[in-house]
Amino acid sequence: MPIDPNAALSAPHSTEAVAWNESDVLLYHLAVGAGADPLDAAQLTQATESGDTVVPTFAVVIPTLRATSTPGLSLPGVDIDLRKILHASQRVEIHAPLPRAGRAEVTTGVSALHDKGSAAVVVLDSEGVGEDGRRLWTSSMRIFARGEGGFGGERGPDGPPPPPEREPDLVIETPTLPQQALVYRLLGDRNPLHSDPAVAAAMGFPRPILHGLATFGIVTRAIVDDMLGGDTAAIQAIETRFAGVVFPGETLRTQVWREAGRLAFTVDVVDREDAPALTGGEVVLRAAEEAS
Repeated sequence: MPIDPNAALSAPHSTEAVAWNESDVLLYHLAVGAGADPLDAAQLTQATESGDTVVPTFAVVIPTLRATSTPGLSLPGVDIDLRKILHASQRVEIHAPLPRAGRAEVTTGVSALHDKGSAAVVVLDSEGVGEDGRRLWTSSMRIFARGEGGFGGERGPDGPPPPPEREPDLVIETPTLPQQALVYRLLGDRNPLHSDPAVAAAMGFPRPILHGLATFGIVTRAIVDDMLGGDTAAIQAIETRFAGVVFPGETLRTQVWREAGRLAFTVDVVDREDAPALTGGEVVLRAAEEAS
């Protein structure tokens, strides 16, 4: 049986020690677009040692930093052909500001299984706890597995509400670089779909695609810079659904709506007639930012 709910949900979560340094953070910032204007003082605080902030989505790459093998999915009670899975959505919550260098214990495991009938959704949660015992982040990845439903589970909750039916408060256009995926893969995701033209062609794409989490990070950094004045601490949590591919070198158009306590956003690809890239985007703001 590809999915055994009892085995998956009762299995003990794994724990591993992780560490990162300032160079890892700077590489991440470059991989999500910081320094595109090397004369911009605000961008240089992210791209060099002159600053101390960390873009919140850095948390999602900490467990895989410096990995050199192709990522896989091996979990108790979950035996799925990797060709059937898609990264459906991602959420990360920041409990304390991430330092530019640190150590943590990361605990990871399956927290929920949702039965969509013809497909299943596996919810994989990770929590990072610093050396002082404080929670640093919680990350939740939803994996969509085609053909793996029908095991009798609940369909699961809906995602963030859609954006309001009015004009956005801000529209941000962010060019990506032709080599963006080649830089981002150095953070640990060496899936050849993002670097090998032959593998991309075999998967039905005209060329390698950008990592979904790279798009997630690029958009988060753009919102931090253009909507929050560079204040990474204003973000309590950020979530999105992956709705379509992005090819390195394309331009992203992010539409942002400000509401009470949150920012809603969607992301389209300018180069392909506004093809959707991210939907259901939500930034949860900390109370201080909401009050301002």
